[in-house]
Amino acid sequence: MMLDIRDLQMSYGDEPVLEAVDLGVAEGEFVSLIGPSGCGKSTLLRAVMGLQKPSAGEVRLGPSRDEVGFLFQDDALLPWRTARDNVALGLRIRGTGKAEARRTALGWLESMGLGQFGDRYPRELSGGQRKRVAIAQVLALRPRLLLMDEPFASLDAIVRHYLTEDLLGWVEGEHLTVLMVTHDLEEAVAVSDRVVLLGSGPRAQVKGRWEIDLPRPRDLLSVKEEHEFAVTARALWDALSEEVRTPVSRRRPTAEAAAS
Repeated sequence: MMLDIRDLQMSYGDEPVLEAVDLGVAEGEFVSLIGPSGCGKSTLLRAVMGLQKPSAGEVRLGPSRDEVGFLFQDDALLPWRTARDNVALGLRIRGTGKAEARRTALGWLESMGLGQFGDRYPRELSGGQRKRVAIAQVLALRPRLLLMDEPFASLDAIVRHYLTEDLLGWVEGEHLTVLMVTHDLEEAVAVSDRVVLLGSGPRAQVKGRWEIDLPRPRDLLSVKEEHEFAVTARALWDALSEEVRTPVSRRRPTAEAAAS
């Protein structure tokens, strides 16, 4: 098992966020995490990355924490570094020599179609180009487990489509395991082996799991014509809509009701 989350509970101060969350991700699996806004999806990723300590429960990683990559929604590139130097930064922090780190960074930029942009600063790149640099920055460190928090949410539809297609190629080529947070239900079905739904907060729990029985490799346009795609996307829509519609007061008993 690449990732094993057991009875995870997360809070911000006295405010509960997640409660009794169990989630496993097998090696080579692509799992998408969906749920209403504010239910704790990003918090769960931060717990896996070690950026936030659980209130209770445990997060077991198959790889070392150095083998976990995190692709944020924002590209998080340093504006005073060139694209090449941004990609090389993590390698330098890990002790790679300057010349080797720059060569490796340039190789990854070339694989992203950005070899000629290595000397440009983030402000001189388009949104899609910056996102490719951010992906190169993460993949250059050779992660085994990749965490992604709505990585393409800020991009327009066409750029997002092609970047997602490329991402699938990189994931399969590098044999990565992926846990991705997304609000896009069609994206979740199109790219995933499994989709997991977190319910409404506070104290959000796993409310549903769907296996995606679609062959790989996948073409993101033609896969949407599959019957399995339509059925699963509708099931996700219905389940998520129910979570969004249902008030917390209807989902959790009052103190009086619990005592009766």
